[in-house]
Amino acid sequence: MTTQVVFLDAATMADTDLSPLQLADIHLTLYPQTSAEQLLNHASGAQVLISNKVPLDAKTIAALPELRCILVAATGVNIVDIAAAKAAGIVVCNAQGYAGTAVPQQVFALLLQLTNHIQSYHQAVQQGVWSQSPQFCLHLQPIEELAGKTMALLGYGDLGQATARLAEAFGMKVLIAERPDATETRAGRTAFETALRQADVLSLHCPLTDSTAKLINAKTLSWMKPTALLINTARGGLIDETALAEALTSGTLAGAALDVLSTEPPAVDHPLLDPALPNLIITPHVAWASRQAMQRLVLQLSENLQAFISQKPIRQV
Repeated sequence: MTTQVVFLDAATMADTDLSPLQLADIHLTLYPQTSAEQLLNHASGAQVLISNKVPLDAKTIAALPELRCILVAATGVNIVDIAAAKAAGIVVCNAQGYAGTAVPQQVFALLLQLTNHIQSYHQAVQQGVWSQSPQFCLHLQPIEELAGKTMALLGYGDLGQATARLAEAFGMKVLIAERPDATETRAGRTAFETALRQADVLSLHCPLTDSTAKLINAKTLSWMKPTALLINTARGGLIDETALAEALTSGTLAGAALDVLSTEPPAVDHPLLDPALPNLIITPHVAWASRQAMQRLVLQLSENLQAFISQKPIRQV
């Protein structure tokens, strides 16, 4: 019997080789993207759906009686109503650890842009400013060393741990922030507020849940040093974006670099897309998307698909 498999948003994988998904007795349909209006039409008749960011809520799940498996082409599974899937007997599997080198690399690419101002200096050279300099070097924005600074990590899974290793290689001191609602501080952790107050750099690596939504807000930002930098490669909803814009504008936070926003893609009038905001860098949710990481992700999807067909699911949520 042929299993009908539909990838709802295959374009999220760019030009990655998807041939590992072409298994025996599989009919694979690839849609570049799927809107809410297209969802039921695209998903109809599929036993397996692959989705990176197309939401599959309870109403959708109820309308797809043939659906037996959802493969999330990411680690975070908040696009799926897990309770509804479980009630319907649908297996949900995710991908894990595929971006364990890509995301920490992006953390430091963003951080180094904030501290070394590579792009600003490059543009100044292109604009002829260096050529007009009375001396051999051109001093514009001050460059900060990372060595000796403190990086606080909020979230200490694979990505947080890999980021910590890079921070230590730069000579930074690493603090692992305890959960903000914790009643006691575990060994090796630092109380949440204390970590934020001591951080020269705060890097976010925790999932987005009801308890972490807008965890970085006006109050928690007020705890941070005015010289501190904020890095977010996790989920945009962790930050109260209006509060962040105000902190950058007022100078109560020195800078921020984000790979994620609360709405993606963002509206053109998103508060953090204001070009007047100082020392803010935004990349379009690509920290995970190194060529190698995307290929590892496809291989995990293939493994998950084969395991489901063999009735031995792996990476099950």
